[in-house]
Amino acid sequence: MSSYQVRKTPGDVAWFMRDRFGMFIHWGMYALGARHEWVKKYESIPEGVYDRWLQYFDPDMYDPVDWARQAKAAGMKYAVLTTKHHEGFCMFDSQYTDYKCTNTPAGRDLVREYVEAFRAAGLKVGFYYSLIDWHHPEFPFDPVHPRRNDPDSEEQNKKRDIKKYAAYMRNQVRELMTHYGKIDIAWFDYSYPTATVEGKPWLVGKGKDDWEAEQLIALVRELQPGIIINNRTGIEQDLWTPEQVQLKEWVKHEKTGELVPWEACQTLSGSWGYHRDESTWKSPEMLLQMLITTVSCGGNFIMNVGPTARGYLDHRAEAALQVYADWMKYNDKSIYGCTKAEPGIVCPDGCKLTQSGDGKRLYVHLFAYPFRYLELPGMKNKVAYAQFLHDNSEIKMTGYTAWHGANNPGGSEGEPIILHLPVVKPPCIVPVIELFLKD
Repeated sequence: MSSYQVRKTPGDVAWFMRDRFGMFIHWGMYALGARHEWVKKYESIPEGVYDRWLQYFDPDMYDPVDWARQAKAAGMKYAVLTTKHHEGFCMFDSQYTDYKCTNTPAGRDLVREYVEAFRAAGLKVGFYYSLIDWHHPEFPFDPVHPRRNDPDSEEQNKKRDIKKYAAYMRNQVRELMTHYGKIDIAWFDYSYPTATVEGKPWLVGKGKDDWEAEQLIALVRELQPGIIINNRTGIEQDLWTPEQVQLKEWVKHEKTGELVPWEACQTLSGSWGYHRDESTWKSPEMLLQMLITTVSCGGNFIMNVGPTARGYLDHRAEAALQVYADWMKYNDKSIYGCTKAEPGIVCPDGCKLTQSGDGKRLYVHLFAYPFRYLELPGMKNKVAYAQFLHDNSEIKMTGYTAWHGANNPGGSEGEPIILHLPVVKPPCIVPVIELFLKD
């Protein structure tokens, strides 16, 4: 069994750490702007100008069944959809606001259709809910608010009551946690208590006290026992969620040093929401290496798609998902139920290692394909059998001494074994070697 002890959390993360791979979906009215989900803030768009999109939000090609099909084909086991992003526009039929999809040409509850489609496909269902709301009249201006530079922002803030907004949030979260059946993940976003603006002391960030996070979390736990909640309300819960960084080590608790359940959240390009003209789309190699590297550090990986305003995934997103589908079809055993390799196992250069939860199989991911031979330090008498994972073809093994001669006994890490690989790389972006370890 895996020798790693992970910090105990309130929710049940066992399934989560087994499934490893999920789909994030950032979709909202900002898809009409097609230039980042923060476009309202980045361009300081006035409310009246931004809200003209209400009359044009008509996702006539929205087919969540197809989204779920592509997610499942890509090897994703769960999904998280933005029910409300920072713009404040709700993708569900909330009774607490008119700023919602049912009051647009869409005319229906888009979250409900997502839940039904993904659940029918056998995928676990999560809800993203923004703690920030740039539309709500009681949400005070702050360093990330689109109207932070209004000449009367100080006077406006005196009229706004964050407690009324916190109550509004709880009402909406209650709706989300009661109207759609079992919800597996609550993904809140985000806290920024230390943010300030020089010369404008009334523009301050927000954190757990502003969100009344303890009440919010208690409500979710009451309505959805066992649910997984991230820690972005400012209160530690089940998941640590590093964003847009490629970590090389397991995330540790900042105070105790314990290993924690964590999830790397990443984008296919430089934007979360649909961005028509964005051009930094990741290569197939990078897409796969990010997934593998994250699991090799004991983490989960959630990759984001940003559907268009018509409701479909554009050709770039579909091509990226197909990269995962093609690779996971043959290599998913090295991801599901896997974690960081046991302490003491040395990773060869140009590779990443994952290990099955029962410790019986080690997976060597070849980021850089070697010429004919791969040396595995310290593995003599530890490997019973080796094969390529994509086709179960045997890979010949020899001992280091037998291969190099008696005068070359191996390095300081113990005698290696040598794997004899074909000269031509298998038809796979990242080939995987499966090692059956001896008891």
